[in-house]
Amino acid sequence: MNDTLSSTFAALADPTRRAMLTRLAQGPATVKELADPFKISMPAISKHLKVLEHAGLIERRREAQWRPAQLQAAPLKDASQWLETYRQNWEENLDRLDEYLRKLQEEQKS
Repeated sequence: MNDTLSSTFAALADPTRRAMLTRLAQGPATVKELADPFKISMPAISKHLKVLEHAGLIERRREAQWRPAQLQAAPLKDASQWLETYRQNWEENLDRLDEYLRKLQEEQKS
């Protein structure tokens, strides 16, 4: 079974891959364009791209001798929706803490 959410978070765990996704958010890019900002080998770049591709975060197609990569945002949306549940929980907890602190301040004023 392919756990897409785990694959997405594993791919996002690396800053190089996050930077590549940031670049791809601007539009398709070649491997060379994606590799330019980094001081790592081309085989390392290829490994990063394979992780992103396996997670479904990018799609690579062949155009003549080029294989441009393009961002695929659906897995990011799924991750965002999963995180949203926890964000709501955190906000509710913070709201309760805020209310509790207000009550304490009112009690100290009395």
